[in-house]
Amino acid sequence: MKTSHALDPKRLHQNACEATGLSDLGEGSWEEGRERLTASLDEEARLNELGVTVAEGELRGYLESRLRIVDWHKKHPELAHADVEPPIVIVGQGRTGTTILYDLLAQDPAHRVPLTWEVDHPLPPPETATYETDPRIAQVQAQLDMVDLVIPGLRQMHPMGAQLAQECVRITGGDFRSMIFPTQYRIPSYAKWLLEEADMDSAYRYHRRFLQVLQSRHHRERWVLKSPGHVWCLGDLLAEYPDALLVQTHRDPLRIIASVSSLIATLRKLATDHTSIPEIAPEFGEYIQEGLDRSLIARQDGAVSADRVVDLQFASFMKDPFVTIRQIYDRLDLELTSEAESRMRTFFAANPQDKHGLHKYTFADTGLDVGEWRERARMYQAYFDVPSEV
Repeated sequence: MKTSHALDPKRLHQNACEATGLSDLGEGSWEEGRERLTASLDEEARLNELGVTVAEGELRGYLESRLRIVDWHKKHPELAHADVEPPIVIVGQGRTGTTILYDLLAQDPAHRVPLTWEVDHPLPPPETATYETDPRIAQVQAQLDMVDLVIPGLRQMHPMGAQLAQECVRITGGDFRSMIFPTQYRIPSYAKWLLEEADMDSAYRYHRRFLQVLQSRHHRERWVLKSPGHVWCLGDLLAEYPDALLVQTHRDPLRIIASVSSLIATLRKLATDHTSIPEIAPEFGEYIQEGLDRSLIARQDGAVSADRVVDLQFASFMKDPFVTIRQIYDRLDLELTSEAESRMRTFFAANPQDKHGLHKYTFADTGLDVGEWRERARMYQAYFDVPSEV
């Protein structure tokens, strides 16, 4: 069903240029993704009036950030030579413990993570002296609080905060090659292009340039990054960051599909009046299983070497996160200092899983056939020794 108010790519571009006073968006890779995205939003997303406003604001925001990132690099060419390697990258699928693991690793003073406020407003670059007090923090937090009011229950499923670690899909969105968009909107044509045809090299080049800006005035020993989006394109990730150290979290794929479908059905309520778990589950079930299969193939063909990745089982991690975290540090030959562990434990105690209520869901809600999807997941589960959950 076509959206009654079509998105106008040229107007969005013009508005972003006028808002920033800039016109150079760098290499032209962003154009194809932006065109495919706006067309899919118009034709397939069934946006309501609020959804059109939200989508326009988000797309313009990505364009404005890109304009500023490109301009800052032109003014500071030395940034292109700044090292961002080797990052630690969490590459597990969504709903496998990646968010709490990410937030815990972010408590280590040696680690640099991209926080939500600085990803939303990267320029001027954040500075160490004001990193905890920058006025952009309050601005972004106010926006997140509004989302919580508009979409009740979302915070039960996924923590949000201006000073919480943000995912890489919010950065690669600036190249309009990102799974953030199919997560927020029903855009199967765009998702098909993204997963089957799109060249992700440019997205990761932009990702590096973004991090180079963020670290320029607030640096740490190493970056820690996270996104389920990486699992579909591990080869592209490692081509840009050849020394990256990976942490892949594993969980019963049927539980992932059920949980993700429930989350997305809630998330999409912001932009459309037509969303349901039975509609979303077949769509995202395909995406999720394809990503898991690609991660399996990457191990089998050597694209991802076993000596550079730590595999974590969801059940073991949730049973005792700190045993798992110590295993990560040991495997990566890093020091877990007493200060870092103390900060992690303080954060964990202050952010229990049920802090905002429990996320309740079942596979039966998806309408999918258990036997069919268990068979589709069989090879992945066998290779990574992933147990089935009740």
